[in-house]
Amino acid sequence: MKKILITGALGQIGSELTMKMRDIYGNDNVIASSRSAKDGSEKVVKAGPFEIVDVTNPQQIADAVKKHKIDTVINLAAILSAVGESKPNLAWDVNMGGLVNILEVAREFNTAVFTPSSIAAFGPNTPKINTPQDTIQRPTTMYGVTKVSGEILCDYYHQKFGVDTRGVRFPGLISYETLPGGGTTDYAVEIYYKAIEEGKFVCPLSKDTRMDMMYMPDALDAIINLAEADGSKLEHRNAFNVTAMSFTPEDIFASIKKQMPDFEMTYDVNDTLQNIADSWPDALDDSAARKEWNWNPKYDLDAMTKDMLEKLKIKLGK
Repeated sequence: MKKILITGALGQIGSELTMKMRDIYGNDNVIASSRSAKDGSEKVVKAGPFEIVDVTNPQQIADAVKKHKIDTVINLAAILSAVGESKPNLAWDVNMGGLVNILEVAREFNTAVFTPSSIAAFGPNTPKINTPQDTIQRPTTMYGVTKVSGEILCDYYHQKFGVDTRGVRFPGLISYETLPGGGTTDYAVEIYYKAIEEGKFVCPLSKDTRMDMMYMPDALDAIINLAEADGSKLEHRNAFNVTAMSFTPEDIFASIKKQMPDFEMTYDVNDTLQNIADSWPDALDDSAARKEWNWNPKYDLDAMTKDMLEKLKIKLGK
């Protein structure tokens, strides 16, 4: 990678990935883009090149690629799971329409494309424990439908047109930098904020709801390491299972109480979120990623909790 365009660069992943990649590749070589420069995005927008790019507008994508001589597009523009259920047409337009536009531009200008998929690409008929890399995928959410469709579409563009497409299936992502944007796993970020700000949290999922999770530093490493991997060694290329930890709300509650003994948690289950969570696997088998490009996460639950609480106390001035 020499010249990189990041779409959705002001979102939960993009805002951190942009800054990390600028540290690695140089500010001028990482172009952040979003459909608007929203409030709170000054750090990313002012630290290097920024372009207005709405992925549903193919001309804006092409213009940015030509202007900056882009060789790699990291496509992070997406409507997430909970929002996608309330606005399914928008989720399809952004997640699939935007991806088609990016792949077409990539085909024309010979750029590589990294597009993350998600654990949401699986469904209730998928094996829930040690979910295989290759298995049945029948998601029951629009977000999941767009993700599994995107996986297949990226495979098609690689096989048919030779586009260098790559991607991972992310679990829930946890970060202290940016608030999440409407995903089912958002509780695992909010709980840390509430622990520091209020000393208590009302969990929207039942206490035994187990889901795969990952701390953001590991997620950023996954994107960069796969994008830089030797393509000749990638058998799957798109939608690698990656995971770092699997836990329930009770587990994360217990982890926080080790650091904050007075922390309290109660439950008020959100049926929509619970139904989505119940349709996803409990834990993924990421052996293909470990074999093909040496995937190896650094954080477990307790290590993440310690770091999250330390960083959030500084951020929140507590």
